[in-house]
Amino acid sequence: MNKITKHFVAIFVGLVLMAGSVVAKPNAAPAPQAPAPEEATEAHHGMCPMSAVMEFSANPVCYLPGMGAFVVVDSIDCAVDVLVREGDTYTRVGRFTTDVYTGRHDLKNIVRPVSVNVFNGYVIVLATSQKDSSFIAALPLANCKDENTVLEPVQLIGFNNTAYAFKLDCINGEIVVVGKNPVGYDLNTVDIKDGVENMAIAAKFHYHVPKQAERIQESDPHGGGLALVAICVVFIALICICFIMLGYGAIIQKVTEKNENKDKKSEPKVASVSAGSKAVDGEVYAAIAAAIYAYEQDLHDEEDTVITIQKVERAWTPWNAKFYNMNQYFSNKK
Repeated sequence: MNKITKHFVAIFVGLVLMAGSVVAKPNAAPAPQAPAPEEATEAHHGMCPMSAVMEFSANPVCYLPGMGAFVVVDSIDCAVDVLVREGDTYTRVGRFTTDVYTGRHDLKNIVRPVSVNVFNGYVIVLATSQKDSSFIAALPLANCKDENTVLEPVQLIGFNNTAYAFKLDCINGEIVVVGKNPVGYDLNTVDIKDGVENMAIAAKFHYHVPKQAERIQESDPHGGGLALVAICVVFIALICICFIMLGYGAIIQKVTEKNENKDKKSEPKVASVSAGSKAVDGEVYAAIAAAIYAYEQDLHDEEDTVITIQKVERAWTPWNAKFYNMNQYFSNKK
């Protein structure tokens, strides 16, 4: 690939990427302008005064000065205890166990108390699980007697989310419960104008947090920009792989040629034979062959073929002599 072709390919890829980014880019919303100082002051003090701001936080304990009692969240036993002072110590006069009312005792689904408060002689308890459920209950303080007292809720309202805090709005007569779910946030208002024992859900608000896929679908409903970007990425990857393979092949070829040159330099030099000395070389080869043949013939000594075995004519031989078979004891005895 020459330089001109490389430049054309680079320009084409750049144009394609620019077109894909323009198509896939969501419509940019106009940047909010800062209000003028007078407008900001009016909005801050008139439309949304500081006194109307509600801060939410989980409250694990609250104190009742008139009764000299504490309402405490026991997260280990999943219970809410009412403690009354007696002398120098405190005694439990009532307990409310949160996971008894749901029947879900596994670790992820168990309902634990997270926040408590007191309103008009009732303990307001918010309990929630780590997964998808929560409830708010009202417990009467008048039923607190001793440590064996089990407090029964006069009203219990469940939510399909993971609530983590609530706020008592005594002016408007409602309880605001905030929580979250797998796709966003929830805000529920519970009406307590007719009393805590008659509380009911007044309104539900939900905010869906858009995911990245939903944002892409909103900005590119037909998927043309996403497809164009994907195709460009694939082609760019292929081009990069081609350049890598070409460079790798060139490197391998250079290394091979270098090794071959080293092998050629290490080989012994052989004297070249001219055409005029072919006859002399033939005589030399004949002499070498003759010497080898003579050497092989002289490896064995020459021997005459005379039989050296002599025949002895006698009646006996040491092989059949009888006295050689006699016992030496009897021979010496004689």
